[in-house]
Amino acid sequence: MGSPADRCARTTVLIVLLSLAACGRVCSAKVYTKCPLARALDSEQISSRTLISNWVCLVLAESGGDTSKVTVLNNQWSSYGIFQISSKTWCREGRKGGRCEKACEDFLNDDLTDDAECAKLIYKDGGFAAWKGWVSKCKQKPLPDLSSCWT
Repeated sequence: MGSPADRCARTTVLIVLLSLAACGRVCSAKVYTKCPLARALDSEQISSRTLISNWVCLVLAESGGDTSKVTVLNNQWSSYGIFQISSKTWCREGRKGGRCEKACEDFLNDDLTDDAECAKLIYKDGGFAAWKGWVSKCKQKPLPDLSSCWT
């Protein structure tokens, strides 16, 4: 069995190892602010620069810029990542699927490439109105001023 100090040391090592294992998903996450987000979306060619302020507003409304955000809806499906992509239609939990042919968990890291590709499909299907956060916080409201982001 060992002494209480040995058990404590083993428990501490176990906690550290479990934390490191869990870190694979969470530690690669990022919380974007306005200008870094605008530049990242522009580099992903999500749309023309004239629409980037809508995308930035949408992301900040939906996820607060947090790439690791998961929102459970009605205990039936969840929304994932910076664009809050729904497992109901666009991705599948634990496996590839949905209209974006992605595992929802793929949207929980700081690589925005797959997120942006799926968001473009959602936009193509329903425009910005496909996101309730954009409708409530961005539609016909002042959008973020990104003029200082490009210098």
